[in-house]
This record gives sequence, C-alpha cells and structure tokens, in this order.
Amino acid sequence: MSDKPLDPQELDRYARHIVLPEIGGPGQQKLKRARILVVGAGGIGSPVVLYLAAAGIGTIGIADDDTVSLSNLQRQVLHRTADVGRSKLDSAVDAVAALNPHVAVVAHPLRLDADNGRDIVAEYDLVIDGSDNFTTRYAMADLCEAVRRPLATAAVNRFSGSLTVLKPYESGPDGQPNPGYRDLFPEAPPAGLVPSCAEAGILGVTTGVLGTLAASEAIKLVCGIGEALVGRFLMIDLLTMRIEEIRYSRRRADASS
Repeated sequence: MSDKPLDPQELDRYARHIVLPEIGGPGQQKLKRARILVVGAGGIGSPVVLYLAAAGIGTIGIADDDTVSLSNLQRQVLHRTADVGRSKLDSAVDAVAALNPHVAVVAHPLRLDADNGRDIVAEYDLVIDGSDNFTTRYAMADLCEAVRRPLATAAVNRFSGSLTVLKPYESGPDGQPNPGYRDLFPEAPPAGLVPSCAEAGILGVTTGVLGTLAASEAIKLVCGIGEALVGRFLMIDLLTMRIEEIRYSRRRADASS
C-alpha cells in the first residue's frame, strides 16, 4: 500500500516531519512503507501504537489476546471506558482508525510464542516488544534473531523502566557481532521473583515514557537516522528522574561465528 506518493492530506498531516532534514519527504515515504509489529496492546504498547500511527507507519501489526478491563485504563491510553470488556485488538483498531486513516492495522489475536510467532514476525520490518513477561521477551528475542529483524524491547516496574534495541544478526562498527537479549539477561529470573503490575503497582506514565521511547527507536531505525540503542541498555527512574545507560556486548560462545 505504500509505494504511492504522499497525497496532499498526508503532506499536510506529516508537515512537521517533512521539514526535519533528517526525515524529509524520503523519510516519510519510508515510514509509509514500513511494517512494524507491536507485541502487546497494553501499557507499553498503547503509546507505541498511537505514536507509530501518528507518525504514518503504513502497516502496524498488533498481537494481543486480552480484553480491556477497568484497571487497565490508568495506563493503557489506547483504550477508553466504553471499551471495557472488548478485545484490546478491536479497541486498538478503532483507535488507530480515528487517529490516522492512512494506517493499516493487522490484528493477531493470540499470545505470540516460539511455536506460533516465526511466520508472523517474518512479515514485518521490525518488532517492538511491550509484553509483561520474560517468556514472551525471550521468545521474541530468539525469533527476531532467527529471522533477522530488529527488536526494540521495553519493560517497566513501578516507577522505572528499561529499553534496548537488538540486532544480533549484524556486526557493530568494531566488526564484532552485536549482542542479543541473552547476552544482557542470560537467564530469566526465578518464577515469582519479579512481581506483576497487579502485585507491585505501576505509575501509569511509566509505561507512557518507555512506550514513547520505543516508538522513537523504531522511527529512527526505519528512517536510518541517529544512533539506535544497540548494545546499550537504557534505564529510567521516574521517582528520581535519573537516566542511566549500561553498554553491553556479545558474550555467548558463538560470538566469533
């Protein structure tokens, strides 16, 4: 759907992008051609989907198998009070259509895992993981590495969050293979060690901050601008408003392959 030139309405809609030298008309055309998969239409996925749609991403895939509950609305800004009880995918489709009719949404009504996700991931140019569990995060990291797709993966906990970008199938400027998720987290923490949002609570805007940053990384990757968070683990604490970055590298035995 995206090889057509930008029409007059799109030129007006994206005017503030187009005047940016780093994006311009060619960059906006790249955004229009892009296909991005968002894993989860919850706290992190909500701002991701909204900002990707606003930016003019041509096709947004959304994978989720949940319904909207009242307790979601404190942070999941993709949904409205009237959506309580509805599928999050149906709510997301309506929200995107209301925001930008130039964007197509592909709904994947399932919880992606290692068994069902490979073909779906391969349909997209890049993936943003906003899931709330380590099983999905590891599965998405492995699938994206296997089919050579960039992955922006974000996580939140109470007042803090983290974000990194994974491209382990490529080498960095030093010629060494880029690190993957298992270089950062070799093993998942024991079950029950990390409490869920329902158990520990979550400041709603924490998900907004991390989701917005993840969308920013995706836009940069599509347009080929700036420096992505590859090999860089960004951590934000909203209580103290401290931002820290840890650089990490490939540590697995296949680093020389």
